[in-house]
Formats: sequence, C-alpha cells, structure tokens
Amino acid sequence: MTVDKELEKLSRLTPPTATPEARTRALAAAMQAFDTAENNATAAQGNAKGWRQSSIINWIWSPAMNKKFLAGSALATLLVIPAAGYLAIELTRNGLPIIDQTEIAGNLSKSEASKQPAATTGQPVAVAPQIPAGNVSLAEQSVAVAQALQDKEAPALAKPDASQTSEYDANAALTNKPEGSAAALGATKRAAPAAPGIVPQRQFAEPMAAIAPSPVPPAEGRMQMQVDPNRERFANAAANPIKSVATDPVSTFSADVDSASYAFVRRSLTGGAMPDPLSVRVEEMINYFPYDWPGPDNADQPFKATVTVMPTPWNRDTELMHVAIKGYDIAPATTPRANLVFLIDVSGSMDEPDKLPLLKSAFRLLVNKLKADDTVSIVTYAGNAGTVLAPTRVAEKSKILSAIDRLEPGGSTGGAEGIEAAYDLAKQGFVKDGVNRVMLATDGDFNVGPSSDEDLKRIIEEKRKDGIFLTVLGFGRGNLNDSLMQTLAQNGNGSAAYIDTLAEAQKTLVEEAGSTLFPIASDVKFQVEFNPERIAEYRLIGYETRALNREDFNNDRVDAGDIGSGHSVTAIYEITPKGSPAVMNDDLRYGPADKVPAEASDNAHQGELAFVKMRYKRPGEDKSALITTPVNEGNAVATVDAASQDIRFSVAVAAFGQKLSHVAAVDSYPYQAIADLAAASRGADAFGYRSDFLGLVRLADGLSQR
Repeated sequence: MTVDKELEKLSRLTPPTATPEARTRALAAAMQAFDTAENNATAAQGNAKGWRQSSIINWIWSPAMNKKFLAGSALATLLVIPAAGYLAIELTRNGLPIIDQTEIAGNLSKSEASKQPAATTGQPVAVAPQIPAGNVSLAEQSVAVAQALQDKEAPALAKPDASQTSEYDANAALTNKPEGSAAALGATKRAAPAAPGIVPQRQFAEPMAAIAPSPVPPAEGRMQMQVDPNRERFANAAANPIKSVATDPVSTFSADVDSASYAFVRRSLTGGAMPDPLSVRVEEMINYFPYDWPGPDNADQPFKATVTVMPTPWNRDTELMHVAIKGYDIAPATTPRANLVFLIDVSGSMDEPDKLPLLKSAFRLLVNKLKADDTVSIVTYAGNAGTVLAPTRVAEKSKILSAIDRLEPGGSTGGAEGIEAAYDLAKQGFVKDGVNRVMLATDGDFNVGPSSDEDLKRIIEEKRKDGIFLTVLGFGRGNLNDSLMQTLAQNGNGSAAYIDTLAEAQKTLVEEAGSTLFPIASDVKFQVEFNPERIAEYRLIGYETRALNREDFNNDRVDAGDIGSGHSVTAIYEITPKGSPAVMNDDLRYGPADKVPAEASDNAHQGELAFVKMRYKRPGEDKSALITTPVNEGNAVATVDAASQDIRFSVAVAAFGQKLSHVAAVDSYPYQAIADLAAASRGADAFGYRSDFLGLVRLADGLSQR
C-alpha cells in the first residue's frame, strides 16, 4: 500500500523540463544502474534462476525505450521520468541506492546540482549516486533522481547514432567484461553490416567512464563501485639464484630479443610511479639498446660472439662475464618478400588515446616502411573476428591506410577466434622463402573463448609449424596481460614489444624492422659451462623466463628464441673466482671430483674460465648448427673503465634493472652510481635512447626517496 500511495503522489507531480540530450543520458544511466544492480544482487527468495523480480522492468524498458520515435518525442518525457522514478523505488526497496545525496538535495530545493570533478587519472567520470536520508518522500526522491540524471554532465555516456536505427545492450558489455572495468560499463550498439571486405561483427558506442567514489564518506549500506586502475598481469619469476660450479657447472637459456619490459618501466617512471618489480625483465632492458658489437663478415656464419670479463662495479670481490652476440645484417636490397597480417584488438578496452589511436599511427609507420611487392591483411576481433582487408599489395598503399583509419573500438575481446582468422589469411597469402608473420596488436585483454595461456599457447604452437610466425605488440595501461604476450610471442617464434609512444613505434617497427620481421635464425640457445678450477659460483642476470634444462640444448625439438637481421643479444653473468671472499657456498665435504665433467679437469682446458656454446637453426631447417667460444684470461680487462663504452653502458642498464626488481646483490649500489656509469659510457647516442635512460635513473632515484 505504501508503494501505491507513493506512485499516486508521483503521478500528480509535474515532470521537469528535459532536453533531448538529457533524456538520452537519463535513459542510459538509469538502465546502466539497474543492470549493474541486477548483476550484483543475490537471488530473490523462491527464484531459482537468481533474477530479482524487478527485472521485468528491464524486459519492458529495453525494447520500448530505445526506439527512435520514443527517444526523441514528448511521449518519452512522460514515460521516462515516472519509469525512472519507479525504478529508483524498486532499487531502494532492495537496498541498492543509486543517486548522490548532494544532487537530490539540490534538485529538491530547485537549485543546480553540484558537479563532481573528474578523477585524478584524467578520465571523465560519472558520479556514484545515493538516495537521501530523512523525511523526503519516495515520490519526491524519484523526481529528484530523474532530474539529477538529466542534469548530469557525463560526456562519456553512450550516444545514439542518428544515422541508423540502433539497439543498446548494456547487459552484453557487463557480461563480457571484468567487473568494475570502464569498458564493462559501456553500452553496446549493433550497427548495420559494413561494406564488402570490412566485416566487423559489432561496433560499440563510447564506453561509460568509471564510477568515481564520492568525496563524502559513504552512507551505511551504500553500494561501492570502483575501477581498479592497474590490472596488469606479469609472470611471477624469481631472480636467478647464485649457483655453485662444483654441483651445477652448466647454465642453459634461450635467446631473447624482446623489449617490452623496458618500455613498460619507462611508462611507469615517467608516470610518477616505481614499476612493478614483476614487470622488470633485466635481459629485455639490456637488449633494448642498440650496440655496436662486432658482427660476422658474411651470412655463412650468421653470428659472432664477443666475450669480455671485467670487475663488477657493485661488488669488488666478483667479476662480470659479458657475452655479446651480433647477427648478420641482411642488406635492404636482399630482404625477402613479406606477407604480414595485422591482427588488431578493437574491443571496448582499446578506446583510449594510447591504445587504438596510437596503434593505428604505429601501423601506418610500418606500412610506409614496406616494399611495394609486400602484402598486408587486416583482421579485427571484438566479440567475433572480422576480415577488414584481404591480402593487399603495398603498391596499393592508400587502400591499406584507409582500412587502418576506419578501425573503431567496441566489444569484448575474443582473441582466439581472431588468431584463427589471421593465420588463415596468412596461409592464403603465403610467400615461399619469404616472411610470413601475424602481428598481434592488443592491450592484452583476452577474456572470451579459449583465454587461458595454455590454450592460446597450443594454438600458436600448431600454427608456427606452417612457417607463420607471430609478433605481439602491447598498448596502453590497465589491461596489459604481459604474461600472455610473452607466452604467445615465445611460442610463435616471434618477439614481444610494448608501444607506449609513437617514438617507440618508430623504433620498433621502422628503425628495427629488419630484426623484428626478418629472422636469420630460429631456436637460438645458449649454454655456458664454467671451469670449477677457476670459478666457484655464478649468477645469470635476467633470462628467468627463458631458462632451459641442460639436456634441452642438444634437443632440436625444443623451441627457443629467434634472432632477426642485424639483431644483437647480450647476456651477463656475475661470477665469483675461486678463493674469493664473496663465495656463498661451503666446499663439499666429500669433494667435487666425481661431479665435475671429465673435460673440465683436462689439463688442456685449465686456463679457461668458461666455455660458451650457441645452437641455432637456419630459416626453414630442422637441424641445428653449433658455434663455440672458449673464455680465458685473454678476454679479461683489469678495470671497469678498460671495457668498451657499449659494455659499460649495458652493465649500467643491468644494474638499474636489478635494482628496480629488488635483487639483493645491488642493494648497496646507489642510483647515482648507476647514473655516473651510464653517463660516462653514453657515447654518440644518435637516437637519444641513452640520454632518456639517464633521465629514468634520476626519476627512480627521486621516487625511491619518497
């Protein structure tokens, strides 16, 4: 009876005047509030399916209220306002308040409602509302609800496209996105079919912004909805331990030419925050920079190794063994034809300036780098996969660039289906003895379909057998699934990079296109054996996610990293000479003689510190070749300053990466010492990368002293 009286009182009140834009916002916000409550509510008593009984409002509201003839008519005003009021009553009765007290108080007093400021992240926000307490009747509250929704300045609310009939479906967005994400709060729009050759299954309206917390302390029972601004996922790999040469003389790992970690660290520091230690992969930071290591003279031997032993800057009782590998640089005139498929994530989470817009600009740079007889295809995925561009020669560059420009964000992320479609196109345009590669560009949010790392790993492993490799490019913050990016790249015979600026896109896709796109060797593995007569202990700096078993080195069936044209790979070991006070492990009681390989005790090898081996396969071959390099006193320098500029700079980067990832070995080595070492070895620095690195060291130093 109380509800009936309130409804009768409501029917006698005059609805406030509303503009068409306000009606649209009120409708979208009311539906969103209801759907959010619906998805988070517990099941009503006696309802086995878990729906609340007020759900019938949504069933009637959704098809009726979204028709254009209602959204733009006076009839909408008469229907929307009372319905919004009744919806508010129902939600209140279920203990789910939805309107901010300050705004309702303002509307009841006929004054303008206060406006909430934008969140500190710079994103537009919609205010989390509350029902007022006190003696205000539910009918008056309901009118205030509607007026507050209409007056709200919410530019991120979905807007209907007047050029076509559309149907908004907030439930789809909520169902397919993680709870609390900004994209999950977006209203979706099903559009008319696109022109032939462009087949995105869905297009989506602008996502609603995250709901920000009220500055006023929350009332009792208030529903709190906040977005976690940092949901990045990184592989949890502990730093390599110190190993005793007496018991474990051999170290084996896969080559790594990825650079994603350095760019992510830079993004964090320039954003005013220390990076997540799990995001720091020291080997990727070292290998981010170009070095002038000596390379092979011809393609017959695709690699040359240069080993240097030097004192450790952060520990006077240990030494560093620096291993630098340089690949043969294919001359531009001899680069093979490229068949590239751009697999582009256009899901709702990509609707941010540093995601899809930056992605489009990055791929435009790459297209301008390609040769006229190369081919490009484009596949998008968001809920379903769609072919935007069939294989097209770069000679028709305007057609390719136009297809890139028309990409728009919207939808959930069904990555597995997109990967299947992309590999099918790559197979259609397959170039024998050429480069056949899928380039996946995403913020890393795979949440529909086979979304586990293992399932996607299996798909990629199957496809690489056809000679089609994978490059993964990550964009933006908030959804980055770095762990999955690494898994896909490592198992797709490709590399992973993180693009945070257009300058980074220029570096990765233009300046380093040869090493990114044109492999000269696959399944590249390293194995280092230390001589127990000279070296007591060692620690590999980085490469934790690339570790291999000792027996994997000679097993050609075991997948490993690929190296592209002109690319370099650097690995650094911290080694402890025998008899050094830095030795951490006690001698074995019963002696190491029966545990040391026979060749290590051979007098012919007693002068060696270590023996470096490298296995690789030439493109298209199944059997690996071997390169070996002994390390002896001739590889040693007496002081840090005696090492080359490139070696000293790479060591400074190694120290910085370890410090950011909280490796105990560099605890007492200050950021200023790292900066001094890097500054003294900066060299020519044609592109300014090393100067930027110095800036990052200073930022980390300042942030660490807060």
